[in-house]
Amino acid sequence: MKKLIIISLALLLFAGCKEQPKPYSWEEDLAYRINGDFCWTREQVKEYIQKYIPDVTDEQIDNWTASKALESMEINGELKYFRKAAANLFRLDPQCAAIKNEIQYPGDTCTRFMNNYVKSPGMAKEMEMVKSIIEEVKATGNPIATGVKMKCKYSLSVKADSVPAGEMVRCWLPYPRTDVPRQKDVKFLGASQENYQFSDPECPHSTVYMEKEAVAGQPTEFFIEFEFTSCPEWNKITADMVKPYDTTTELYKENTKEREKHIIFSERMRNLADSLTAGISNPYEQTKVIFTWIRSQYPWAGAREYSTIENIPEYVLDQKHGDCGQVTLLLMTLLRIKGIPCHWQSGLTTDPDGWGLHDWCEVYYEGIGWVPVDQSASVRSYGWDEDSKYFFLGGYTTYRMIVNSDYGCALSPEKTFPRSETVDFQRGEVEWRGGNLFYPCWDEDMTIEYTKL
Repeated sequence: MKKLIIISLALLLFAGCKEQPKPYSWEEDLAYRINGDFCWTREQVKEYIQKYIPDVTDEQIDNWTASKALESMEINGELKYFRKAAANLFRLDPQCAAIKNEIQYPGDTCTRFMNNYVKSPGMAKEMEMVKSIIEEVKATGNPIATGVKMKCKYSLSVKADSVPAGEMVRCWLPYPRTDVPRQKDVKFLGASQENYQFSDPECPHSTVYMEKEAVAGQPTEFFIEFEFTSCPEWNKITADMVKPYDTTTELYKENTKEREKHIIFSERMRNLADSLTAGISNPYEQTKVIFTWIRSQYPWAGAREYSTIENIPEYVLDQKHGDCGQVTLLLMTLLRIKGIPCHWQSGLTTDPDGWGLHDWCEVYYEGIGWVPVDQSASVRSYGWDEDSKYFFLGGYTTYRMIVNSDYGCALSPEKTFPRSETVDFQRGEVEWRGGNLFYPCWDEDMTIEYTKL
């Protein structure tokens, strides 16, 4: 009997050290994510708007809410606003955008596109870069121009005590792909952990995987160091260059099919694709008209978590706006409906003025091959000369790091729980045996050194 008591006490002590986590529930996880995005009250929204429109009325807020210029959702019987809704209002509503632009850029009479972008040092810099790329490609005949070598350190830090002490933290960090011609000379330099694992070369998400034990009161930190060369690209495409597709190839079949859950050929999408391309049979001309229409209709706005949206292209049509990945998925859906092969591509922007997240795609033309198409960046080229205006319909600027060649696929090695970002992979992913670690639990950073070639 005494021996049994000793064993029981030992088991209780072990259980105290290794407390069993609560069973995972996607429904609870999804509710947590939605509540995190839709957390602003009407009063908070009004207070933000009053910074630019001091005499804003309740009727105006009601109208903006009804038109979806202010994005909201009813949660447990209470109307809650998207945490970026008030800021987005000054991008989406033309009158509000004009008011804010006048405050930020007094007296600026430059051409604006949908009141969403104004002339700025960043735009001027990008315009000069685009023109320089076009000039080099025309001079050399090589669509891939001179690149920039970058030495990077990408780090991720899990906040102290987000994971119980002694538990193993699993981490996936973004790493530059080695299978894209305009991204070359990729070299791994080191990592925070001795043991690390590269993703399978066939995996659409390029990662470096590591594990580390959590320590009480201390952040759990991971980093990788690497270098690569990023080259810009521009393809001067004309309709007569495009040949009929060989629809029997695996490339064609794979890249023109529906994809759960964001590339769905609904009747609404089919009708839209057909109406936009009525009377147009050439794949490049079809792409151009769809690309131009999306550019003219859907301004950029801060996005809610992709993982909480049932179908992103349908969401863009309903909400009348979209960030880079959202409008890209709309473009891809319409192109695939028309039998034009395309696939997702995304990663990081690595501009010297600051790094960030970005999504675009590649489109395949028979007789030409794969070319980059950046639906979101195209907005900024509005009003340029003809080559520059459609630069992003076959072009790509210098400062990028390509990580993904598809969306929503399994990581390598596989993750146990749903990802923080179930569609894209850019910032990294972290989990432990108790579940996924969502963004508030960790921070990421990237430092970059540049060498011009």
